[in-house]
Amino acid sequence: MAARLPSWAWVTGLTAGATAAVIALAVQADRGPHPTASSAARPSATASAPAGAHPSAKPTPAVPALPAGSGTGRRIVYSLGEKRVWLVDAAGKVARSFPVWPGTVAPRPGRYSITLRTQSLTGSDGTAVEHIMYFNKVSGVSIAFSNALDGASPPPANGKKLGAVRLNKQNGTALWDFGAKGTTVAVVS
Repeated sequence: MAARLPSWAWVTGLTAGATAAVIALAVQADRGPHPTASSAARPSATASAPAGAHPSAKPTPAVPALPAGSGTGRRIVYSLGEKRVWLVDAAGKVARSFPVWPGTVAPRPGRYSITLRTQSLTGSDGTAVEHIMYFNKVSGVSIAFSNALDGASPPPANGKKLGAVRLNKQNGTALWDFGAKGTTVAVVS
């Protein structure tokens, strides 16, 4: 005759087994992909996944195509209508693209070049900015790319004439590194 286990022994054994299964699943899940809203909100046209990285559950939004008629060769392309910039390498390949916040005064479509670069200053809207790259002047208002030191978008203009084309801090650094003095800026509609 076999000895019977008391009911408390069965309950203890089942609980221990269930706990072990939950721990094993938690460890396995911890090694899997971890898509988050913050990581999905920072797509980069040039970012590539490191070796061994797991694919994200959310697809990366497609970067709008480089506008037709933006020229050839190494250049910065600024689309007034799309409020976007593309950094294009010498082979004509888009190295990076990102949205911008235009000022109240816009340049006319055409080809310009970076004429002056200033590391940092206070913008005409009173915001501390860096990576200022001037490329045009319209009715006495200088048109330049820049990013706020705090990374914020520009405040409302309140009737001021502002020529700043603002970028976030990461894109401002990328544009600064790409756009030496003399770099072509192609402005398109």
